[in-house]
Amino acid sequence: MVFSSAIFLCAFLPVLLVIYRILPQRYRNPLLLLASILFYAWGAPQFIFVIVGTTVIDFYLVRWMDALPNGRKRNAVLAFTVIINVALLFYFKYMNFFIENVNAVFHAVGWQQSIPWTSLALPIGISFYTFESLTYVIDVYRRIHKPQDNIWDYQLYILLFPKLIAGPIIRYHDLADQIHGRAAEDNDTNRLLGFYRFCIGLGKKVLIANVLAEFVDRVYGDAAGMGGIPPETLGAITAWMAAIAYTFQIYFDFSGYSDMAIGLGRMFGFRFPENFNNPYVATSISDFWRRWHITLGSWMRNYLYIPLGGNQVSPSRLYFNLWIVFLISGLWHGASWNFIAWGAYHGFFLVLERAFLSKWLAKLPRVLNVVYAFTTVVFGWVLFRLENMQQAWAYLGAMFRWEGTYIPLDSHALAMFGLATVFAFFLLLPKSSSVQAYFFGESATLKFRSHILLTFVSFVLFSLAVGAIAASSFNPFIYFRF
Repeated sequence: MVFSSAIFLCAFLPVLLVIYRILPQRYRNPLLLLASILFYAWGAPQFIFVIVGTTVIDFYLVRWMDALPNGRKRNAVLAFTVIINVALLFYFKYMNFFIENVNAVFHAVGWQQSIPWTSLALPIGISFYTFESLTYVIDVYRRIHKPQDNIWDYQLYILLFPKLIAGPIIRYHDLADQIHGRAAEDNDTNRLLGFYRFCIGLGKKVLIANVLAEFVDRVYGDAAGMGGIPPETLGAITAWMAAIAYTFQIYFDFSGYSDMAIGLGRMFGFRFPENFNNPYVATSISDFWRRWHITLGSWMRNYLYIPLGGNQVSPSRLYFNLWIVFLISGLWHGASWNFIAWGAYHGFFLVLERAFLSKWLAKLPRVLNVVYAFTTVVFGWVLFRLENMQQAWAYLGAMFRWEGTYIPLDSHALAMFGLATVFAFFLLLPKSSSVQAYFFGESATLKFRSHILLTFVSFVLFSLAVGAIAASSFNPFIYFRF
């Protein structure tokens, strides 16, 4: 089940909201847990037992660890718990990739034998809930927050359906106190504000990202690599249009999902952290990563970069730390060499900026910095989109070949392309921050007429999105693959 599906919008969500609203406060968490299990099982029934089973193991291991004094035994329980979670992620997400590459090496050196292997299906959202499980283990180990006393409360933290499949990745100590301490936030005003945010995200996903995705797939082929235009026949204009269209598609797809998740959380009294901050107005790659997938960046910083030494090391070690973090970030996105290349690509520019490039950029006008960052990101997204590295290099080469096939955008896609451009560079417009806060329902006070306007806009977006969903079966979420 996905947020932008008819079954979710017309049945699951409205029924859940009605039942949630009429239930006494003490029954609302159990209802959310049951709804979250149903939500996950709807799309991946064979894997619900995996995620529930690992939460049970984590719960009891972490309680045991917390009861131990600081020392080797406590460290050993931490290591064992982390290994269980990482091993589960490796088995389901990376074992296919590992076996394929081992067999490729065997064949390259002339060995005829191969490791027999049946490819595994990937549980939906495993990267996200594994990272959240790790935050629970590590936050309790660091004594940042006490462990949950109730196993059902811990399962609610992991399984809470608005953020279960594709984030935001929420650190345990940021959500722990909200499980039972959100009564003041669990009100009709926040349900209304959450609805506004949800509808904005739904519009971004269905009305912009999905439209652009159809053009992107015509050029690059679908997610399975089928179809598309051979890169050797592709002209630069269409190659650039496809690259920029995908740049907008992935932003509106994922930020739309995050808006929906944040809005849904607010409808049930939860405050989730922001996951995007207009990343395409970034003035450097470092700035881009402060604005893109903010919760992943925060996780990598707190649980990987800082433990490696962070900035408190020699310059050469700092550069090494950045490379390691972004190689792992690339691999986190998918078990394929293109994701590793994408992570290495971003790590390369981050190291350059740390070494000397930031000083050069500081001397340039802001608009040139934005052009540099945006263009660099566009090239990176081509690597991200095409899992076949040969194809990726060929499509990148097509961006510099002026002769070849030209495919224009149809009028609908062209309109969405223009709208995406305006929204993507929104913060460059005057008074944009206050406008964004207004439509996200984050203004200090919203008067009655403001609620009337936002309700009208939300229902228009909701209706248009439902109509588009009913008229088309094309409705993928990019980050569901990760």
